Amino acid sequence: MPKNIIRLIVFITKTKTQKVGTLAIRDKKIYFEYDKAFLKTGIELSPYKLPLKAGLFVCEDDTFEGLWGLFNDSLPDGWGRLLMDRHLMGLGVNPNSLTPLDRLAYVGQYAMGALSYEPEKDTLDLGLDEIVLDDLAKSSEEILEGSTDSMVDELLALGGSSGGARPKVLVQLSSDHKEIVHGKQKLKEGFSHYMVKFASSQDSREIGAIEYAYSLMVKEAGLEMPCTVLLEGKKGKYFAVERFDRVGDAKVHMHTVAGLTHSDFRFPTLDYDDLLRLTLHLTKSIVEVEKMFRLACFNLFAHNRDDHAKNFSFLMDESGEWRLSPMYDITFSYGPGGEHSTMYLGEGKNPTKKNLLALATKHGLKNAMNTIDEVVSAVQKWKEFGRLAGVSRKNIESISQIHQKVLENH
Repeated sequence: MPKNIIRLIVFITKTKTQKVGTLAIRDKKIYFEYDKAFLKTGIELSPYKLPLKAGLFVCEDDTFEGLWGLFNDSLPDGWGRLLMDRHLMGLGVNPNSLTPLDRLAYVGQYAMGALSYEPEKDTLDLGLDEIVLDDLAKSSEEILEGSTDSMVDELLALGGSSGGARPKVLVQLSSDHKEIVHGKQKLKEGFSHYMVKFASSQDSREIGAIEYAYSLMVKEAGLEMPCTVLLEGKKGKYFAVERFDRVGDAKVHMHTVAGLTHSDFRFPTLDYDDLLRLTLHLTKSIVEVEKMFRLACFNLFAHNRDDHAKNFSFLMDESGEWRLSPMYDITFSYGPGGEHSTMYLGEGKNPTKKNLLALATKHGLKNAMNTIDEVVSAVQKWKEFGRLAGVSRKNIESISQIHQKVLENH
């Protein structure tokens, strides 16, 4: 049985790599200390739960198994954690014996965002040249069903650091969208970093086309969306989205609301009131608050109810300035019990325009009615976007009917 990691060095890499500090574990308690040189930068990577100051921090919060949200954002959950556990069992390692530091060591330099961890454990370099999406989709489905562990290592190497329940891989995609290569290499000329998603066992077979149609609708609603494309295999269509935590090969520091505030995304504890207040406090920009309000409007009218704390993120630039990230994980969905994961001034089951206007008034947003009208106008074009994405008539109609029910409440 391999020894547990007791100490990890944390680095941040944007255009260059810099030591952030040291993580350590003792008697099941996790400690962290910032590097003296990093303290001089004045850069607050996680201002609320791990503020930039000298001395030894101990994590007394058990939201993320005793780990700070800053580092927990580097860890896979859902699909990525399943792959990691299956891979480790194949090596004869009991996943339950791992500490959060062990898991960070397995992620190493391939975390989402800009952080990395040394020493690394068990790096996988499979040298995959040709990537066949149909094969990966089929293996993902079989792994979820528990019928095989075929291609676990390949899938882990391609996407084991990503979060979320749906299977996904991190790749490089050519500008004409015709060539796909392994993501874990220096960025090839004419390529960009992308994430490609597959259906989970609970998803409609058309989930890729539906999410692509939603990405078009998001842009129409005036929200920032990365480049998206619907890739066609012989056996299915796969949603691909450009990664916003990469600019070329440079890394961008990102932090989810779950990680920033230590909110357990598995439980509906957030309110859009909290998100608007957090956005203003973190970004100091009313423009960013207006973006978050527009997103709240979109999630309501487009029936995206899986709007939990990990589906909102902020990005930090070289100077330490924060902004709301581009949109992600936005599609037709139901939340816990059919309600929104994030409430609208206490209303999660049937929020209406009245809740939105009250939210806007509370936060001093003056153009709320215009924002609502623009978002509603975009959602009313759902059928057009559904057809463009090749969604079946049946799914276009059923989603349209639910949109209409939501709009009728207004």
